[in-house]
Amino acid sequence: MMVTTRNEYAPDEVSPPRETLRELLEERSMSQTELAKRMGKTLKSVNEILSDSADVAITPDTALQLERTLGLPASFWLKREQAYQEVKARKREREQRQREIGWLDSLPLRDLRRRGYLSMPRRSPEAVREALSFFGVASVECWNLFWSRAEVDYRMSGAFASEVGHLAAWLRCGELEAQKISCDPYDPKTFETALRQIRKLTTAPVEEIHKGIVTNCAEAGVAAVFVAEFPKTHLSGAARWICGGRRPVIQLSLRHKTDDHLWFTFFHEACHILRHGKKGIYVDDKRPEGARIEQEANHFARSILIPEGEYSTFIRDREKFYPEDIQKFARAVGIAPGLVVGRLQFDGFLDRKFCNHLKRRFEFGAGNTLLESL
Repeated sequence: MMVTTRNEYAPDEVSPPRETLRELLEERSMSQTELAKRMGKTLKSVNEILSDSADVAITPDTALQLERTLGLPASFWLKREQAYQEVKARKREREQRQREIGWLDSLPLRDLRRRGYLSMPRRSPEAVREALSFFGVASVECWNLFWSRAEVDYRMSGAFASEVGHLAAWLRCGELEAQKISCDPYDPKTFETALRQIRKLTTAPVEEIHKGIVTNCAEAGVAAVFVAEFPKTHLSGAARWICGGRRPVIQLSLRHKTDDHLWFTFFHEACHILRHGKKGIYVDDKRPEGARIEQEANHFARSILIPEGEYSTFIRDREKFYPEDIQKFARAVGIAPGLVVGRLQFDGFLDRKFCNHLKRRFEFGAGNTLLESL
């Protein structure tokens, strides 16, 4: 999403319509008492309309009364009132945004500008307004209510903790990218079928992986998006529902850059979509039910990638795992050998220093396209 700038005339000051009304009364030598009688209003109400201290707005009924009394159309008075109230509101907003400038320090502004989501180069009320528009909220208070409590399931290393502003920015980027994808209505059975097709992509050329994941997911009603992580997010992926719970989203960051992490994360998040509802908040909060849900998603990812029966047979009575044995087993179960290496390393059967040459490494190209790095 690239930023587009709209040049609109927004004056800093607009005189209140009561000043025009005063001038008309002076030109016609009409007193406030006479105006009140002609309009059928009390003298007090007319005084309040003309008073700087009361600052009473001209209503549609008052505008019609002024039209009949003074000859200027009601639309004239209402447009004057609208312009005056808008300037007042913008002035109040700017003052509020000035007080909120410190909030910008919690966001990855440099990266958001580099990726084209923001354009304001300095900390200013205008920069606050632009950032709020990016997040789709009216104020920092609304941002705290909406984004600080974002409902999302995500995998994150226990050694790090995401900062809320960076996490919210990453999720918002994913939301905006997901809105660009044309998806069929979500169907869980179709999605389960799509996952079996997507598993076959682990051995495919890199140019087919990105497109294959996005296309197969979209046909099942799921938006799959790749969004590079921000400096303080430290997470691999997320699963959630947007558009009022009508569209599920799987968001991948390619944090660890190896195929075993990429595919495990994808199927982990796919389990959240299939089995864990639309409104859960699963943010490594250490709740017992949170641990159960994460364990279920982990088991789902492991099982779909490497069938448990075949894996048990492969590791049984084996003390060492040679590259040629790993490659032969990977071909037999129809996945890339790097995924077998990752599983063996995780389970403690293979030192994390060994056989990493069997893993494929990925990186992001322009527009978050997936590339294979050497």
